Amino acid sequence: MLVQVHHLTAEGVTRYFQRERSRLLPRTAAEFFCGIGLVRMGLERSGWRVLFANDIDPQKREMYEAEFEKDRGALSHEDVHLLRAEDVPTVSLATASFPCNDLSLAGARDGLKGKHSSAFWGFVRVLEQMEGRRPPLLLVENVTGFLTSHGGQDFSDALLALNRLGYWVDAFILDAARFVPQSRQRLFIVGISRDWVGLVPTPEPLVFCESEARPAALAQFMLSHQDIQWYVRQLPPLPTRTLLLEDVIEDPPPQSTEWWTEDRADYLYKQLSPRHKKLAGAMMAGNKWRYGTVFRRIRNGRSMAELRVDGIAGCLRTPRGGSGRQIVVKAGKGKFYARLLTPRECARLMGADEFTITVPLNQALFGFGDAVCVPAIGWIATNYLNPLLEEMSSCFPPASHRS
Repeated sequence: MLVQVHHLTAEGVTRYFQRERSRLLPRTAAEFFCGIGLVRMGLERSGWRVLFANDIDPQKREMYEAEFEKDRGALSHEDVHLLRAEDVPTVSLATASFPCNDLSLAGARDGLKGKHSSAFWGFVRVLEQMEGRRPPLLLVENVTGFLTSHGGQDFSDALLALNRLGYWVDAFILDAARFVPQSRQRLFIVGISRDWVGLVPTPEPLVFCESEARPAALAQFMLSHQDIQWYVRQLPPLPTRTLLLEDVIEDPPPQSTEWWTEDRADYLYKQLSPRHKKLAGAMMAGNKWRYGTVFRRIRNGRSMAELRVDGIAGCLRTPRGGSGRQIVVKAGKGKFYARLLTPRECARLMGADEFTITVPLNQALFGFGDAVCVPAIGWIATNYLNPLLEEMSSCFPPASHRS
């Protein structure tokens, strides 16, 4: 921006600043890979308006449209690789929660060349073609496996691609367990247009970047990749979660068909390892009901059940092929009950308590299992994006000075 302004007349400089200021002031966003809309929900809670959303998956779009029925026109069904830049409005922020299938530690680790996660490059292409309308801010989200995919090369390639588009970058990791009773770590990238880097406060020195939100592995990556243009901001202390699993769990009566039969629950109990059976036994021996969650995993060629009783659910997943379905255990007073998490419980574990749910169980589990924690996005907006946008806006002459 400084180079562009330098070649303008005094009148041109004033007009330039007025135009750029008017683009920055509104908290407007375009949401790529929007899924069921939980990024939007988090942004809206912090004063943002989503003017455009895009997702190719029809099942997720159905859930998105049910929740944001009054704003269906903002949702595009186009494949990101075919999306036209001119169809994306001018906004101050673009978000991208692109598919994690090829980056997840549980996947084939094909990385950014994989069938699904390569959608990131479609997002980059759209930004590139937006040219002078590129949003001044970006927020990209994915699993923490992104950091280590192909020995860190995929993460480096992605950040350098954003650099080439004119964005300096920051990175940090948030665990949803700071906000809701669900363990869900996610890696976030913030991009700020280099046109503004020289006008807002000086970024933090990389040597001081390690913190809870930038743990050692991430901090070491940042320190060892000096070829990347970094803009690192100091983050405030992360919040302390106040909810436990029992606070979000529904409690159907014992005769409800949601609870598994005694035989099925007993089979689950027998799949527990000796250590986890001991935990379940302690729950059953108590005179109060206690809750836990269970995942089935393949260990040494056979299915094993792992019980978690620390008041936090495991990370919600997509129930592909019948796997990834999280089980709720209720035990005490000599009893042991088990059932699947309900869609409403999934919504609560994502901080989307009142989300409109009109779809079948598996579709809802898929939608929430592939989404982003709402209060985590709200925290980023309130503590990072909003202050940064205000600092950027303050660089321009006030609106009252317009000719």
